[in-house]
Amino acid sequence: MTYRMPSEELIRGMLYLSLTVVGVPGNIAVILAFLLLLHQENQLLPADVIVLHLTCANLLVVAVRCLLETLASFQLANVFDDHGCKSVIFVHRTARSLSIWLTFVLSAYQCLSIAPPGSRWASMRLLVNKYLGVVFIFLWLLTTCMSLGAILFSSGRQNNFTMISYGINVQFCYVNFPSKLSKEVYGAAQVGRDVVPMALMALASLIILVFLYKHSRQVKGLRSSSSGGGGGAEQRAAKAVVALVTLYVVLYGVDNGLWVYTLTVRKTMTTSLISDLRVFFSSLYAALSPVVIIASNRKVNSRLGVQCRRNKK
Repeated sequence: MTYRMPSEELIRGMLYLSLTVVGVPGNIAVILAFLLLLHQENQLLPADVIVLHLTCANLLVVAVRCLLETLASFQLANVFDDHGCKSVIFVHRTARSLSIWLTFVLSAYQCLSIAPPGSRWASMRLLVNKYLGVVFIFLWLLTTCMSLGAILFSSGRQNNFTMISYGINVQFCYVNFPSKLSKEVYGAAQVGRDVVPMALMALASLIILVFLYKHSRQVKGLRSSSSGGGGGAEQRAAKAVVALVTLYVVLYGVDNGLWVYTLTVRKTMTTSLISDLRVFFSSLYAALSPVVIIASNRKVNSRLGVQCRRNKK
């Protein structure tokens, strides 16, 4: 007697498989391109370091959550016992939050990069360059601490035979809150953790767009005769950052809207549809962002192109 997978599980597995197939190779390709750049030039610019760190966080999001969800959906492997649920949800939320904050750092840094030389903002950029490592350590500590709830409240489904109030069904796991207050406090903290960098990166992107608009009006027709320099490169990088931020705001806006909805549900839902949609949209950013980076970053694009031509030979 052959086993037939329910259509809902099949669709779910195919969705996570699509994210894995696009996200894992894409992020690995960007990481390899930057490592190749580092090998050739012995250093990376601060903006490149931020993008590399962002790509590593996105790879963690896709590899840890989407790949394991795919394997479990097709019943190839299942790590979602109590310890597995705590570990996977904790790492996913930490990497997801780190990806959000690094996108903000990238947009803020690019905003400082297009500031006129000698200005106060240009001086601040030098300060960020000096303490970029400290910024990364702070973000790791912040995102790790704010994800500890996953360890406290997550558990495997096989040990939960009764549906309790104030829980969240995430297919192979449950996130069980002891009370309505704890669910609302934890939920509000998660929303705030996302909304704050979202608002800040949107503001930084707006400043970038205003600067690009003014700059294009001031130098219209002057740069057309030049072969492109540092300013042109900075403008291309700024446009790429705006594209990443736009992608983030759309996808994580849907994600947070669904999260707020789950907080309003008193009883644990019998289906994981809402949670699956949340994970899908948040992971979609991690899967698609390397596509934007490869298409818009000439350093990454050129290194990957050279490497592909070498492999063909």
